[in-house]
Amino acid sequence: MRGSLWQLGQSITRRLSQADKKAVARRYFASEADLKKTVLFNFHVAHGGKMVPFAGWSMPIQYKDSIMDSTVNCRENGGLFDVSHMCGLSLKGKDSVSFLEKLVIADVAGLAPGTGTLTVFTNEKGGAIDDSVITKVKDDHIYLVVNAGCRDKDLAHIEEHMKAFKAKGGDVSWHIHDERSLLALQGPLAAPVLQHLTKDDLSKIYFGEFRILDINGATCFLTRTGYTGEDGFEISVPSENALDLAKAILEKSEGKVRLTGLGARDSLRLEAGLCLYGNDMEQHISPVEAGLTWAIGKRRRAEGGFLGAEVILKQLAEGPSIRRVGFTSTGPPPRSHSEIQDEKGNNIGEITSGGFSPCLKKNIAMGYVKSGLHKAGTKAKILVRGKAYDGVVTKMPFIPTKYYKPS
Repeated sequence: MRGSLWQLGQSITRRLSQADKKAVARRYFASEADLKKTVLFNFHVAHGGKMVPFAGWSMPIQYKDSIMDSTVNCRENGGLFDVSHMCGLSLKGKDSVSFLEKLVIADVAGLAPGTGTLTVFTNEKGGAIDDSVITKVKDDHIYLVVNAGCRDKDLAHIEEHMKAFKAKGGDVSWHIHDERSLLALQGPLAAPVLQHLTKDDLSKIYFGEFRILDINGATCFLTRTGYTGEDGFEISVPSENALDLAKAILEKSEGKVRLTGLGARDSLRLEAGLCLYGNDMEQHISPVEAGLTWAIGKRRRAEGGFLGAEVILKQLAEGPSIRRVGFTSTGPPPRSHSEIQDEKGNNIGEITSGGFSPCLKKNIAMGYVKSGLHKAGTKAKILVRGKAYDGVVTKMPFIPTKYYKPS
């Protein structure tokens, strides 16, 4: 699904308010019967969730509160997201690490058991097939989550390379966790609320770490991570236990943690300067251009050995021709595909994500500009509906991250 989640929600709401509501509803929801539903679908509807099609799923864009209020509440208290549309899978076997390192830029071998990292699946040209959080559970077990909209191509890509790897005697197999649901609990109340539901000491689990533990009576995969810039967790829970867990989290928070939809999720990740695949990263954009050089392991920079390594290592040595940067701007909020110009009116790039920040109360955006024009403080013009507005390159994240790390 291309375009920001916020724009999707606004587009549907705006069009439904116009003349022929039945025709618009048919256009957006004609295939509703074909959409996949998470096990929390009825729970979302009962809580006022506005359901929209997203990557083949019926997902809540927002609830009874506004996207603005929901975004702010996540940062002040907490948000609970149903992200069961995303695809979790495990790779197992003594060669699972060496297999995965052929496909991603991370130093998987260098991860300690129980730790993970953000990585990128690359193609032969060094472009990004998808981004993913991967965790080394044990030396022979890797757990990873890929984006819903990329599921089919990711699984086909992994399977193709796995067949070739196994044909050469490699020991690796996979399991796709369609029997599990995925919840994301984010915000300052995430840890205190979740602590009520487990005997394990969450203060000993830091950002990027993974545990298999009992939460609310179910065996869960717990990763201290998220997509908001806040402290929080992603919880892979057996689907038959997902509804009880969601209810327990909301109950233990005494109403402060709210169900939060895809609209606020998009605002939160943009404020945190995080990429949305299909907007800020695509198959023609390399991890270096996307500002994810830090995700390329030191050993991988020396050895290569992943798809597109030659292109990426050359960019590391010589510098990329374009770079992802942040912007603040005046006027209407920039949107995906808004043209970026220098002060003389020359095209220097394009916005990939943008909107009004509910927490900062100003326009923020990210996009790609020519190298040399990427320094913070560089002035630019951003075209919105054909009119140029002042913009300035701004360091990301726009809002400081609050990841839980050792002090």
